Amino acid sequence: MSKKKRLIIGISGATGAIYGVRILEILGKLEDIETHLVLTKAGRMTIQVETPYAVKDVEAMADVVHDISNVGASISSGSFRTEGMVIAPCSMKSMGGIAHSLGGDLLVRAADVVLKERKKLVLVVRETPLHLGHLEAMASLARMGAIIFPPVPAFYHRPKTLEEVINQTCTRILDQFDIDVGLFHRWDDEGMSRHPEAVKATPLAAAKVRQVAKKQR
Repeated sequence: MSKKKRLIIGISGATGAIYGVRILEILGKLEDIETHLVLTKAGRMTIQVETPYAVKDVEAMADVVHDISNVGASISSGSFRTEGMVIAPCSMKSMGGIAHSLGGDLLVRAADVVLKERKKLVLVVRETPLHLGHLEAMASLARMGAIIFPPVPAFYHRPKTLEEVINQTCTRILDQFDIDVGLFHRWDDEGMSRHPEAVKATPLAAAKVRQVAKKQR
């Protein structure tokens, strides 16, 4: 058995393919992680539309690439040991298939296996607004043990670029698997007092200071 920890990465057709791509980039630098990639047909299209990468370049980032139609692949069996699976992004179609155990393709089948084996399944769901059917499917999956992880950005680390926003989300996704990659300034007991930008006045705060000074004249 491989000494490396195996993690399945799924990329489906929702917007936000860069999350899955960035996770592959990050994990590719870790020697103790073996990545297994499965792409849906729509996921391939989204990579081409939304990112500067060709599909073959994304596939090259993974240790193992599985064809979406190969339902007999290693990751379709519970006897193939993994740490779990992250689908980033996860479309509503894929989420619905997982919620109802409709294992018609390898992405849904692999996710179903992860759930039944009580491993971690992180679904980076990408849709807005959400109707009741979406919410009920999420609730059902949460009861099964899945982690519903919408890629909601944080701003307390004062991101200056889109890459920093993406890195924060990807870091938090990998936190779910106890993989610490340290790509952003985490919140701690000191709050943001250590952040180099924390002491700078915001435009609103500066305006209030000017108003107070004007009244005191």
